[in-house]
Amino acid sequence: MGAYDGDRIVGFVNIAWDGGLHAFILDPCVHPDFRRRGIATRLVKTAETLARQRGAHWLHVDFEPHLTDFYRRCGFRPTAAGLIDLRQDQAQ
Repeated sequence: MGAYDGDRIVGFVNIAWDGGLHAFILDPCVHPDFRRRGIATRLVKTAETLARQRGAHWLHVDFEPHLTDFYRRCGFRPTAAGLIDLRQDQAQ
């Protein structure tokens, strides 16, 4: 899903869905010249609406710590999660 200034794409977000109850926000991005205008917030809210309309019960997002305040303002709350660093040797 994209955000446009005329014909120019200035932001986008991908939504992945597991076919069941979980949807995932991936790769949200807004061009630096268009940041701080609410574009990312609108993209996330639209992703939320679309996921809900398609029957998802949960919307997930992974993000770096400096984006915590943004995602909290969008309504996300912290959860416990697990992560495997696939770059690490499996024998460890």
